[in-house]
Amino acid sequence: MAARAPGAPPPAGPHDTAPAGPPGAGTAGGVSTGDGPSKHAQAGDGEEDGGEASALLHQWGRNELEEKTTPSWLVYVRQLHQPMPIMIWIAAIIEAAIQNWADFGILMGIQFINATLGWYETTKAGNAVAALKASLKPQATARRDGSWATMDAALLVPGDLVLLGSGASVPADCVINHGTVDVDQSALTGESLPVTLNAGESAKMGATVVRGETEATVEFTGRNTFFGKTASLLQVGGNELGHLQRILLTIMAVLLGASFLLCFTAFGYLLGNHTSFKDALQFTVVLLVASIPIAIEIVCTTTLALGSRQLSKHGAIVTRLAAIEDMAGMNMLCSDKTGTLTLNKMVIQDDTPTYLPGLGQAGLLLLAAQAARWREPPRDALDTLVLGAAELGALEGTTQLDYMPFDARAKRTEGTVTKGAPHIIVALLPPSEAPVRAAVEAAVRSFGQRGIRCLAVAKTDSQDGPWRMAGLLTFLDPPRPDTKQTIDRALEFGVDVKMITGDHLLIAKETSRVLGLGTNIQEPSHLPTVDAEGKPPKDLGVKYGKIIMEADGFAQVYPEHKYLIVEALRQNGFAVGMTGDGVNDAPALKRADVGVAVQGATDAARAAADIVLTQPGLSTIIEAIIVARSIFQRMQNFINYRIAATLQLLTFFFIAVLAFPPSAYAAAPGQVWPEYFKMPVLMLMLITLLNDGTLISIGYDRVQPSHMPEKWNLRALFTISIVLGMVACGSSLLLLWAALDSWRPGGIFQTWGIGGVPYGKITTLIYLKVSVSDFLTLFSARTHEGFFWSVRPSPILLGAALCALSLSTALACAWPRGTLDKQPVDGLARPPGNTLLPLWVWLYCVFWWFVQDLLKVAAYWVMHRYNIFDINTHQLVNMREAARPEEPGRPLAAASVGLTETKLLHHRIADAAAALERASAVPAGQLARVSQGLALARSSARVVRESISRRSQPHVSRRGSGASGAPSHGGGGGDVEEGGAPPEGGVLPGLYVRETMEALREAAEALPAEARPEIEPHLGPVHAAAHHLHNVARAFQLPGSESGPGAGPERVSSGGSGAAAAAMEHVRGSTAGDAGGGVGRRSRPV
Repeated sequence: MAARAPGAPPPAGPHDTAPAGPPGAGTAGGVSTGDGPSKHAQAGDGEEDGGEASALLHQWGRNELEEKTTPSWLVYVRQLHQPMPIMIWIAAIIEAAIQNWADFGILMGIQFINATLGWYETTKAGNAVAALKASLKPQATARRDGSWATMDAALLVPGDLVLLGSGASVPADCVINHGTVDVDQSALTGESLPVTLNAGESAKMGATVVRGETEATVEFTGRNTFFGKTASLLQVGGNELGHLQRILLTIMAVLLGASFLLCFTAFGYLLGNHTSFKDALQFTVVLLVASIPIAIEIVCTTTLALGSRQLSKHGAIVTRLAAIEDMAGMNMLCSDKTGTLTLNKMVIQDDTPTYLPGLGQAGLLLLAAQAARWREPPRDALDTLVLGAAELGALEGTTQLDYMPFDARAKRTEGTVTKGAPHIIVALLPPSEAPVRAAVEAAVRSFGQRGIRCLAVAKTDSQDGPWRMAGLLTFLDPPRPDTKQTIDRALEFGVDVKMITGDHLLIAKETSRVLGLGTNIQEPSHLPTVDAEGKPPKDLGVKYGKIIMEADGFAQVYPEHKYLIVEALRQNGFAVGMTGDGVNDAPALKRADVGVAVQGATDAARAAADIVLTQPGLSTIIEAIIVARSIFQRMQNFINYRIAATLQLLTFFFIAVLAFPPSAYAAAPGQVWPEYFKMPVLMLMLITLLNDGTLISIGYDRVQPSHMPEKWNLRALFTISIVLGMVACGSSLLLLWAALDSWRPGGIFQTWGIGGVPYGKITTLIYLKVSVSDFLTLFSARTHEGFFWSVRPSPILLGAALCALSLSTALACAWPRGTLDKQPVDGLARPPGNTLLPLWVWLYCVFWWFVQDLLKVAAYWVMHRYNIFDINTHQLVNMREAARPEEPGRPLAAASVGLTETKLLHHRIADAAAALERASAVPAGQLARVSQGLALARSSARVVRESISRRSQPHVSRRGSGASGAPSHGGGGGDVEEGGAPPEGGVLPGLYVRETMEALREAAEALPAEARPEIEPHLGPVHAAAHHLHNVARAFQLPGSESGPGAGPERVSSGGSGAAAAAMEHVRGSTAGDAGGGVGRRSRPV
């Protein structure tokens, strides 16, 4: 009954070819050659004696998976000697040396909180190799010393003779000696149907025999098995820093460098001005600790943890928090086919050829049901398929007199009705049925070319009568109902989807065609192999990256192929996601930036993955991408603020020490002011703890997720942080100068009626100013290029900020009069003096907050106007490790520009063309005109992408010729439609799409009024997708792209209506140009 049609070969993949064995061991029909286990691998002569088995066990090792583990305590210790912890250790040691125990305790608390969080994140993820070992059953029935015995499977050696029976687990990679067995390899390959193995074929360790019984010879054991190679791939790499860790280390390295430079310059200045070594060192250490963002890891981890809770509500369980940041930047998604893109359930197709008069699909299903025990539970996948589709109620009056079960050798079941493999069933037909035989074989070949499987049904009128072909039932594992829409949504969000499957090439192509992924499905035969240690070639990305990027998917792959595909994309700078469910997916899941185990995945796949889905299909991943990008925005907002706050604090005290000595100003009567300004340690710690501690609430903030994969533009981020920090620092220095100068008769405070301020209140005044400015800076930093009111903060963030600001203000108002760290302090609301000082400070801070926000927006405008730091185009280059098309060392950067936009436009065009075919109210002539417009749009999209890629290559001139002009597409579109060459250097490729869409719009307007409602909803998404591709093209064109080519040296134009601004609006989710729902929909703040 397990049909295999001549025209539709069975799925090939990891189960069809044995992995490479020990050196010198090869197989041919179950016989090994070379210096390996050749004399023991002969079929039927695999009995071992005890001494020989012991020698082979010593040679090849135990038949179990090798596992390398790191003790938990060592993982914890490693968290304490990374760059950031080392800095905290140094600061803590200095604090202890000067007996500043309060600061020492705070630093040690932060140190061990960071270490505990890192240790927990590292150890909580499952051990994929341990999960693999747990899935193996360690018992085997083997022949030793002339008798059969049940033994520990770990003691098997190559050449052992083992018994494989129904329900037994395959204990090692074995060659079938005789007969046939059906083997369930779903845990290995993810494919749902059992595989029939014949004599000479290989059964893999970890599979389960579901039908039949045979003897087999052990071929490979331990690390040389399919399972063993999978385990070795799982243990390759994994020690490198994650992307988020690298970003945080880069940020902290810059801030640490600035902190050391300024702090030790101040230290030298203080020593040179007769300050004691202890006092100078204490001030320097306090300033250093206050300026280093020691809580940055805690806040980022907390933000990610809050995001993981949000993801769990969408059916995504996060096992590695940093994977959320990776998912936000993911631009390549390699998806397993079976169970992820498809239902993992065979479904009868509508196309049912029949060869008996008056017989339809329903009747054929009833005949097939009679070749099974329809009153009993189904015995295999094909019985389940037939009995689930047939109307069994029609068989109530039928009695089954006899039944011959499925015979693995005959490959059919029999009564007066038989069903099974087409080539077996047609062999039963008499010679007079030759025309039917030819028709069946032709149909099977046709279906096979589309990857559709066939089950033949025949009947006879009597026990000895001739067989007559009834028909063919066709079946396929169909795509999930939401998969095509999910792929479209992935493209909308800038994520390219590739199908990676162990199934047969023809089946993969048919599935890919139905889903609109394309039909460029490659076999992995041209890919290299990993070395003996499981490591990929060093030049993998250089040699194979372009082939892999351009492919729509791969079929008939082994685990190492999936691993190599992921690794090649990663080496080229892509952020790669991988989905899977089987053991064969585990190495690629672990190697990918984001490994996603789908619902129902094996323990090994879940242990290797970063995210585990609890709902079927890919749709959950799209929701996870949106949530992850929201979390990324929150982290970016915090880091933008943290850099600005650090720079404000650091530069303020540095300049204050060097340029504003209090002793140089007129002091209050009866007071002697110090030689340099400093703030008590407790006040600095309060600023840090209140602000950073409250900032954990940023994990709940409202943000606007990007429509393109996120990436860090650290140069632009630092620029904006410097603008924010310098405005806050400058206003603080101005206030310090005014307060120190307040006793001079002509001073600002005297002029404004505030009066002189005692030094104790000056200290508290600056504490309140820095604290308030810090938080107001956050509200400016969180909206990026928009004003602070452009995105409302969440109530939780607003409430936390108000609490922290209220507490800081209350402390500043009521601080007891006295000294801290030898510095006078006094509450601002305490008499004598002006008790309205807190109100003045708040008004002053709010005024400078508006100035700060205005300068921030202006800085963004300048950067966009001149594309400084590639701010307009860095996100349009859809590669995480590249900011520009000509990025050095990233040869595929240019090819990534417009990749998903072009594919999305093709999808929209295909959907519109399908809708046109179904249209009933459109006259034929006008229908042809619209169809021609769609074809032109498809060709235009290809030309645009080729042009972008070509123009952005380093060796191509970046200056337009200015002579060729834009071609007229009103009547000359045929050149493009026929696949003409890309435009010359001075031609704007954006014009191709723009004029094509104009022609398509005119064709739609010419339709009769009654036909428009049927067509226009399908043309809207085409226009929207074309609009965004057009903007991407314009972002890389001449400044005068709106009016024509040849306007001078090529650079990105920007501004309110410029090309780059329009393209970036697409990235941020603008509503512009969104007709009928496309990628331009603005995501709501989440």
